[in-house]
Formats: sequence, C-alpha cells, structure tokens
Amino acid sequence: MPKTVDLSVHPDVLLDHGELTAVAAKRAGVRGHHVVRAIVRRRSIDARRGRVQIRLTVELQMMGDAAPAGAVQPVSLPSLTDAPRVAIVGAGPAGMFCAWSLARAGIRSVILERGQRVQARRRDLAALVRRGALNPESNYCFGEGGAGTFSDGKLYTRASKRGDTKAVLEAFVGYGASPDIAVDARPHIGTNRLPNVITAMREHLQNAGVEFVFGARVDDLVCKGGTVSGVRLADGTVVDAQAVVVAPGHSAGDVHRWLIKAGAAVSAKPFAIGVRVEHSQAWIDRCQFGDLAGHPALGAAAYRLVQQVDGTGVFSFCMCPGGFIAPAATVDGQLVVNGWSPSSRRGRFANSGFVAEVGPERLAAAGLNPDDPLSGAQFQQRLEQRAYTAGGGAFTAPAQRLADFVGGRVSKDLPECSYPRGLLSCELTDVLQDLAAPLRAALVAIDRRMPGFAGHDAVAVAVESRTSSPVRVDRDRDTLQSPTLPGLYPVGEGAGFAGGIMSAALDGIRAAEAIARVAES
Repeated sequence: MPKTVDLSVHPDVLLDHGELTAVAAKRAGVRGHHVVRAIVRRRSIDARRGRVQIRLTVELQMMGDAAPAGAVQPVSLPSLTDAPRVAIVGAGPAGMFCAWSLARAGIRSVILERGQRVQARRRDLAALVRRGALNPESNYCFGEGGAGTFSDGKLYTRASKRGDTKAVLEAFVGYGASPDIAVDARPHIGTNRLPNVITAMREHLQNAGVEFVFGARVDDLVCKGGTVSGVRLADGTVVDAQAVVVAPGHSAGDVHRWLIKAGAAVSAKPFAIGVRVEHSQAWIDRCQFGDLAGHPALGAAAYRLVQQVDGTGVFSFCMCPGGFIAPAATVDGQLVVNGWSPSSRRGRFANSGFVAEVGPERLAAAGLNPDDPLSGAQFQQRLEQRAYTAGGGAFTAPAQRLADFVGGRVSKDLPECSYPRGLLSCELTDVLQDLAAPLRAALVAIDRRMPGFAGHDAVAVAVESRTSSPVRVDRDRDTLQSPTLPGLYPVGEGAGFAGGIMSAALDGIRAAEAIARVAES
C-alpha cells in the first residue's frame, strides 16, 4: 500500500525531486530504492515567525503497488431527453454545479443567464476596459460562469463542512484546470484559464441535454396556488418548471426586488465595503519571504489581514498576487473595482480588497432603515455613485496614496497602477464617508506589523463594494426552499449563502440534492 507522510521542508527541496523522495522515504521509515515515485498530495507555504517552510503531504508509491490513477476525466452524465423540470436563474458556479448535480441524478434543467457566453463577454469587457463602455447585462459580474470567470478563479474556502470540496476540484480538473488545484492549500485556476474550463463544463452539460439560454434576463416568478411554477423573462416569455433555483451573483440587485415583489422572504445581512489596495509584488514578496523572495518554489507571496477597530472588523479580501485591478461595475454611473490574477501570478503588482464591516448601526447612522432588507444595497449604491463622480466619469477611479490616505491629505501625484481606466487623485474620505476612519486606523495598526504597508508607494483605489451580497433570501435549513414560496430554491452568493466560487458550487450541489429528494418522494 502507498505510504503517506507529512513534511515541512526548505523550498530548495521542491526543486530536486530526488531529494524530496529521499526526505519523504526517511520520514516514512522505508528504503529509498523501494520507492517508485513520490507524489505531492497537499502543499502550502508557512512563512510565520520569519522562517519560510513548505508544508507537504507526500504519497510514496512503493514497489508492487498498483499504478496511480490516470488523468481526471469529467464525470459521466446520463442522456437527458425529457422536458426540463428545473429552471435555474444564473450560470455562475452555483447554477452550473446545481445543473451538473441534477444531471447526475437524471433530472434535466434549463439555465437562464442574463449575460453572454464567455467569448461574447470578452468583447464586452474589452469595450469597458478600453473605452469605458459598459454593457449592463454582460460585464465582469454577469455572464457565463458568473463573476468568478474573469475575476481570478480562487477556489479556497473556509466552509469545508458545506460539502465535498474534492468533488468540485476534480470536476474543474476534468474540465481542463491544472491538477495543482487539488494539491495547493489555496487553489487558484487563473483568469486566463478559467473561461476555457467554464466553456468545457457548459458543453459537457449541453451534450447531456441541459439547456442554456443566454441573454435571458429573468424579471419575475410565476406562481400557481401559492407555489412557484416557473419564471417570466424580460421579453415576456414564460418558462415553466416544477422547481426554480435562483442563483444570482452578489450584484443582481434587481433579482432581490422581484423576489420581494413575488412574496419571497428576504432579510438584510452584514457585508463589507472599502477600497482596493495595491503594492509592488516584489515588496510583498520581500515582506513575506525575506531573503527567499523570488524563490522559484514559492512564487508570488500573498497575505491575509484582519484588524479590529472599535468593534468594527477590517480585513483584506480576495488578495490577488501578481494581479490587476478591474472595473467591475454593473450600472452606469456607479463605480466598482475588483481584482484578478493570471495563473502564473507574474504581474508586477499585488492587490486586495481592504474593507470594513457594514452592519445595522452603520446603516442607521447613514439615515437608512436597517429593518429594510434593501438598505444595504442602497448604502452600496450611494458609495458607488460617489466613487463614479469623484473619478470624473468613464470609470476612471478615485485614488490616494496609502500614506496620504492615512495622513488625511490629497496625493499630489499617484503611483503607476494596474487599473486600466486610469486614476484621479482625490480625498477618499469624500467617497467612503465614515468608513474611512476604521480603514485608516486599521492601516496604521497593520503598518506597525508590516512596516511600509501603508507607505507612499502603495495606492488605494475606490470603491470595493461587492465583497458579498447585502441581502439574504430566506430558506428552510433542511428543504432549502423559501418558507413563503414552495418550489423556490435560493442558492449561492447572491442569495446570501456563499462567499466565492467553491462555496457557491457546494451550495448549488446541495440544492440539487434537495430537489432530487423531493423528486424521489
């Protein structure tokens, strides 16, 4: 039988497979010449306490063991020929993995996506990046694969108890992602690769009989006798279904409005807003890895920061090593920024969201009613409109050197930045209002731990407002159906039950399993 050992090694060991095999064999208490191959099954970087080590789980294939399995292939799906029984609103990870899981159970579905396929989305993104021309239905947030398709493809999650993360990772590998995502502690496909992976998944589902309709914005639910029986599209078309899965992204505010109109129970939930901060990737590498910065076994360094400020949580979010800041607006006149990294993570800059929690007290202080489930969305809208105005329009972003933001002064000039629409120097407090104070205090505290983090060469770009949905569409814990609208399954990030690609995919699978249980009963 193969032997598995856990190791903590210097990065140099990963550059010599023979040495790695010898170290693993010694730890396992076996003779090296009995080892056929050493396979890394888990890999993470431990840079704590100023000592950089790579933590590994290594499987040793011994003489006489069966050969390891070959390349991962997509799971086999049955041929689905009956009429679709489930309508899925949204072709993001929650919607696509819901359809995938339903197909495995022999249940045919139709996915209704307001945006476009990957290739058409590329053209729409190019128009936004180059000319500032926003397509409100096809952009960084809306379209095939959801917001994650062109926003990095990070797959790590702290919600490991929500489902089988291994099955999701293997599915992505089967559709063309690097097998490394099943090994790395913080798996990441990369924006340059994820679109092709999403396309392969969609084509596999289509070949099995799952329907995809793009450019199909859903504007209402159809109900009969108090039970959901389908959806109505923007063009008036009614799509009948025995169950409706609503799997919008975090930016589909109109979906929340028509769900409320139809009678769905909806509540406000905490969220966070702030800025994107950008540093030189070389500086982040030195800060995290010291003399080992640039080591080929380490790659681009990342960070995760948390700071409490007078009861308000401030934290980094969606950190993008070697990445780029992107215009992620969905409404003209409102500016939103996000970040992404290519699979190589070799860009010159590192960026991350740096955000402060927004709860009922902050909404009330802004003159909003915290009991209104859409008050958080109104708060988001206000800041996004301020950011657009402060940037001067055309999705130019307001920005400030971090040292100047902390010091409360407008930057005389701005450093080079990866944001493609350009920056305009301004006082970000005018955009962030009372959120500026906790962000500023957190930066001061973090700069003590990481000297230079809030320095002159780093920049803050506003506004990072779509960290998560400010709304939760209520559902029963067991059936996953709306308590007020039977047959409605609110799922994923936009419904308030996920916070990224992996957790959204797992939530979509859970919904499919719940639907299958009803179908079997």
